[in-house]
Amino acid sequence: MVTVTEPRLLVPVDESASLRNTVAYAVDEAISRAGEEREPATIHFVFPLAERISFRNSSSRADAARTLLDRVASWAEEDAKGADITIETALVATHEYLSTPNDYADVLVRYANEHDLGLAVFDPRYDPIGSTPLLPSLEAEVRRAGLTVEEAPRDAEQPSQPLVRRGTLTQFFALFAASFGFYLLLAGSVAPFELATGAISAGIVAVALWRVSLTSPVAPLQTVKRLARFCLYVPFLLWEIVKANVEIAYIVLHPDLPIDPEMVEFDAAVWSALPVTTLANSITLTPGTLTVDVERQHLIIHTLTGSAREDLFAGTLERAVRFVFYGRAAARIPSPFERREEDDA
Repeated sequence: MVTVTEPRLLVPVDESASLRNTVAYAVDEAISRAGEEREPATIHFVFPLAERISFRNSSSRADAARTLLDRVASWAEEDAKGADITIETALVATHEYLSTPNDYADVLVRYANEHDLGLAVFDPRYDPIGSTPLLPSLEAEVRRAGLTVEEAPRDAEQPSQPLVRRGTLTQFFALFAASFGFYLLLAGSVAPFELATGAISAGIVAVALWRVSLTSPVAPLQTVKRLARFCLYVPFLLWEIVKANVEIAYIVLHPDLPIDPEMVEFDAAVWSALPVTTLANSITLTPGTLTVDVERQHLIIHTLTGSAREDLFAGTLERAVRFVFYGRAAARIPSPFERREEDDA
């Protein structure tokens, strides 16, 4: 078995609980391997950052990535303790869309080849797209491309939040009612057999998931109000879909096919998972716009035409979603276009 002593290391970084430990491990490895090879050690800390097309020259995500790289470089210099080691940092893939282990592996291998790096050290909790299975697949792809791969040892496990939380009877009955209603909707009948089997199924779902699926206490009055506002939102959304379908049909039938595709992004003025998901899905359901990526309330959207972009940044859907979840007063907010002008001012 050949022992690899390559003193030129590639270390992908992202926020994680074990990042500090990974930096220390990478520095120790680089110094040790440099001693064996009798040449200076080099570590390249890289942050793969998919392109974020924005109104501003610098997005908050890019700024956060640069801040993290600066912090990592400081840690590495502290751990080096005067040793002959070169620390490099870089944002990579700033003009690419990354979504799979293959995408990340291609970027990392390309960077390693350009800078003559032979060893990739991975943080055991490296998870840039929030997908737990990414790391093993990513390591395998990088190794398959010819690089030597090592994983930094795991530090002491941090206490994790329990999957099962304390639940309330309100949450139990809310989940039971939602499951029962959904069952009857799919069944399309309120016959005694459907009512009985629906109640049994909903009971099983509620017992199994009432302390898992509901992340916050259920306020019955607020829930009823939201459902009522949602009933108003549905015909509004259908009308927006109809209008967009007419426009897309016109474009498809037009001899010149007047499309102007472009990727755009903005920070939506909605918070928590359900409102963001509602807005993202509403945008996707409207022909001419497609939600490509969502990170918290930051949306990346593919738009097919200029008018689709204008409608998107006019904030009509965003205001409607805010109306559903936060009430009438919350719908009176600046549109994404108006917020852009405020940022530029």
